[in-house]
Amino acid sequence: MTRRTLVSLPNLISFCRLPLAVLFVGVPHAGARVALLLVAMLTDLLDGWMARRANAVTRAGALIDPIADRLFVLAVVLAYLAEGLLSAGQVLVLLARDIMTAVGFGVARSVSWLRPVEFKARWSGKVVTALQLSTLLLVLLRPTLVPPLVVLVGVAAAIAVADYTLALWRARAR
Repeated sequence: MTRRTLVSLPNLISFCRLPLAVLFVGVPHAGARVALLLVAMLTDLLDGWMARRANAVTRAGALIDPIADRLFVLAVVLAYLAEGLLSAGQVLVLLARDIMTAVGFGVARSVSWLRPVEFKARWSGKVVTALQLSTLLLVLLRPTLVPPLVVLVGVAAAIAVADYTLALWRARAR
């Protein structure tokens, strides 16, 4: 990974979700938090679009973007948990896909006989991220809609975990 690939505009946009997460935790005002969530959602769309449009998709960007997404979501979810806006069960469901992805990554790295394969974003994962961010936004705007959305995130997460697992198995079988 060269400095040039790390400092591309799409990667800088991805990195900006980290200070947004810190700001979210530090700013208790709901209006400011809504704005921060909307900016994070916009940067999530913009970084990938820019990288694809400029033909600047890099391995570094493929790692930075999902890590920035996960850290932002984790910060927001933990802030909501600490403030009593989400229950521990809701937090677990909202983070289930991320937890399973981390476990899967750990297994893939620790099992020596597993052939390494390229890990690419899939639509099922993008849907989970969009649902997560939408749910986190609605915690502030329409809390009554949160419980059914958390269930939807859980279902989408289960589908995404199965989808990624099958895709990796197929890639390793080739």
